[in-house]
Amino acid sequence: MSIAILFGGISYEHEISIVSAISMKDVIKERLIYIFCDKDREFYLIDSKIIKSKLFSSGEYKKLPKLLIKNGGFFQKTLMGKKKIDFDVVLNLSHGGDGEDGKLASILEFFNIPFIGPRTEACVISFNKLFTKHYANELLVRTVDYQVITRENCDIKIDYPLILKPLRLGSSIGVSIVKKRSELDYALDVAFEFDNEVLVEPYIKNVLEYNVAGIKAENFELSIIEEPKKEEFLDFDKKYLDFSRTSRVAEAKISKEIKEELEESFKRIYNTTFEGALIRCDFFVIDDEVYLNEINPIPGSMSNYLFDDFDKTIKTLSKHLKTVDKIPITYDYLHSIAQAKGK
Repeated sequence: MSIAILFGGISYEHEISIVSAISMKDVIKERLIYIFCDKDREFYLIDSKIIKSKLFSSGEYKKLPKLLIKNGGFFQKTLMGKKKIDFDVVLNLSHGGDGEDGKLASILEFFNIPFIGPRTEACVISFNKLFTKHYANELLVRTVDYQVITRENCDIKIDYPLILKPLRLGSSIGVSIVKKRSELDYALDVAFEFDNEVLVEPYIKNVLEYNVAGIKAENFELSIIEEPKKEEFLDFDKKYLDFSRTSRVAEAKISKEIKEELEESFKRIYNTTFEGALIRCDFFVIDDEVYLNEINPIPGSMSNYLFDDFDKTIKTLSKHLKTVDKIPITYDYLHSIAQAKGK
């Protein structure tokens, strides 16, 4: 089996995507092919033997073969025409915009390329934190109180301390904890630098947080439950290093009841919407009740460190991808019009 790792794209998390992609060499045993989407949205074929971070920061990748995307796959220009790049499935590992907002998912679906990752609808729901809240609440999964503000409407009704998050961004970029009014203006400037809408939530000190990842094949296959070790919140620098994790982490020590509620909440969120993807849900536990914090539709390093056998999980998922029913185009209606007009 061969897997094409699709990474990069236009996003504040572009570099994180590169780190995640490189880490896959240590955890996926199948033959890997790397396809890089650069800042100009050009695709390049990257040899797995030479892939390293400096290849991209130096621009040396531009000396490698450029690829075209068309129906059925990616193609390299040759003297004789075009050569199709041989792989069985694409693994979408482009974090943030392009990868998680639905652009790449739509392109892969449009060109009928099999891929592991969230489909367009799932991207729309998980990329926008407000949509995520509505989705979770509709499925009877709790979320903490929230408010969405804009530059024009900054009337915050949530008490201090509070936390500000750009509405459409991950990896803790632009996130600030605001403990008093004097800290608010600077935090707003930071958040609005990355988005024109900002999510406001109460900041809950020492909140218990747990991460669950999983897929849906014949049945759900869930990871262990991790209790991430962090300070007030996991900032960008810590998360950046975290994206290269490949070592298995320890399982959280929690009660059977909390574990079951976390797993049940994950299954409700995954539903049929996220079929074909490996996702991670981050939850809070407050007064023994589970709350969804966020959905990571393309988690850093694919959360490989939460699985006993990540390679097997990926292979299993590749055999249970979400498919789209083919719509027959017969032109019967146009034929009937032509016949009615005698043409």
